[in-house]
Amino acid sequence: MVSSSSASSVAPRTLSSVSKGKESVKSSIVGSSTKASMPAASRNGVDDDDDEDLLIGSSSTVPSAPEGAAGINGGMDLDDGEAGSAAAESGSSSRPSFAPLSRTQQSAASSSSSSSSKQSQLRRIPIPPHRLTPLKSDWPKLYTPLVDVAHLQVRMNVPRKCVEIRSSPHTPDVGLVQKGADMLRAYALGFEADDAVALLRLDDVFIDTFQIKDVKTLQGDHLSRAIGRLAGKDGRTRYAIENATRTRIVLADDRIHILGGFQAIRTARNACVSLVLGSPPGKVYAHVSLSEPTIPKDA
Repeated sequence: MVSSSSASSVAPRTLSSVSKGKESVKSSIVGSSTKASMPAASRNGVDDDDDEDLLIGSSSTVPSAPEGAAGINGGMDLDDGEAGSAAAESGSSSRPSFAPLSRTQQSAASSSSSSSSKQSQLRRIPIPPHRLTPLKSDWPKLYTPLVDVAHLQVRMNVPRKCVEIRSSPHTPDVGLVQKGADMLRAYALGFEADDAVALLRLDDVFIDTFQIKDVKTLQGDHLSRAIGRLAGKDGRTRYAIENATRTRIVLADDRIHILGGFQAIRTARNACVSLVLGSPPGKVYAHVSLSEPTIPKDA
């Protein structure tokens, strides 16, 4: 009996101690939560009142805008607008007025602009070394039609070894500059000065150039024999084709240059091609003589 009573008295004590432990744990949790909810300033030993004092002091140090700032800016805008309108009025009143140009003045201005554009036309024609010596002897025949007929400015540039031509205010047509350049190029290819002048005086005269290898691939002695068939003995074959087709032919190594009209160049080229391929000269002469009436007389 004594043991049971003592046991019953021990159990309530144990429960009460457990409840006390739980209450102590709750109080510790509540205390930690209240500490976490406190502001950082109060945890560091600074009160909320001090924070408010600091904020008030910082706001008081910020300079405030003057009361009349908006009014001053508004006044500035108005002054700028008034100044702009005043300047516009003064500008419109003091703007210069010019009388319209007359027709004679307009024509003079257009002629001066066209003459300045003509002076900018320049051509340089290189002269090969083997044509420099003939150029010296034929120089009067070349520059005379360029100056008298086309009214061009011509000079020989010795360091560059080329002939320079330029349009002048007296040149009637700018296209004459290109015609003069074509004439000098024809002379550089090997044509006579009298034949090259035809490119400047006539409109339907052209130059056609082709190589023997364009017709047939020949090398060595075969190429030499083909050139010999084109020239003939003492140049008789070439002269016969020129007289029959009213063209001029220059044999420069393996290149063939033909000067004349369109139809005449076509006939002379067909004759040269036949000779390169090996046709006998008699057959070529017969073919050229048959096609001669179809060539226009002005070619």
